[in-house]
Amino acid sequence: MSRKRPPHDGDELLARLGSLTSRAREHAELQRSRVELAIALQRGMLPAEMPTEPGFHLAVRYAPACHGLNVGGDWYDAFRMPDGRIGLSIGDVQGHNIEAAAFMGQVRVGLRALASVTSEPGELLARTNDLLLSLGTDLFATCTFMRLDPCTGVLESARAGHVPCVWATAEGKSGVADDEAGPPLGVQAGMTYPVTRYRLTTGGVFVLLTDGVVEGPSMEVDQGLDQVVRLAGVAAVAGMDASALAAAVIRGADLVGHEDDAAVLVVGYDKAAEGPGEGAEVQP
Repeated sequence: MSRKRPPHDGDELLARLGSLTSRAREHAELQRSRVELAIALQRGMLPAEMPTEPGFHLAVRYAPACHGLNVGGDWYDAFRMPDGRIGLSIGDVQGHNIEAAAFMGQVRVGLRALASVTSEPGELLARTNDLLLSLGTDLFATCTFMRLDPCTGVLESARAGHVPCVWATAEGKSGVADDEAGPPLGVQAGMTYPVTRYRLTTGGVFVLLTDGVVEGPSMEVDQGLDQVVRLAGVAAVAGMDASALAAAVIRGADLVGHEDDAAVLVVGYDKAAEGPGEGAEVQP
């Protein structure tokens, strides 16, 4: 003998399904709103314009990671310092959420503010490190800061646990910058950051980047850096402009499985520099 469900049981089941669907939709909308907020926060904190200087060309590209709430705190920056030189920074905040994006803004603004006190890259990173520790946050950041002298083409660079830069010359030489890095910013007080000097001459390029460009599930960091070295080498020999090189490098981030933010800042030079040099020469 068959038993029939009361008619109201089916209605109750449909009502429950409708409620679950509605909650899932609301949750998805909330997640999307948070991602959009984090991306807007990131983009609002990045510089709208790059400083200009005859003979030098700056180009940037930025691709935020948008896997769920996987929105991080990568940044780039370039600004004129009080002594007339140009400050260049690129970095990556630990974490992938709105807090990381907000902390990124604090690091970037801190670097700019302290550059009015000292423009020497090593001292600037040391002061920024102590400033971030005073904020009492658990977050930290890796960073490269460079000071470019437009009169000589000299670049002075200090690194705080960040992925190294890539250089290339018009004569066909290219490689990964072989400099010593200090620890990330915001980890331990009283740290020092060694400074390495380079010289850009005609046709030379420097590529500053974050690890999302060169490291991911599909590629280890050394392989990713080699890929950028090849791109920069071809670009320098072919006379490719900085903007085209930056676009080519950021496209290469797709090959690493790009699950992180990816930022690229290219410095190109197209006039003869004073003194000897080969496009990107390490100076003692």
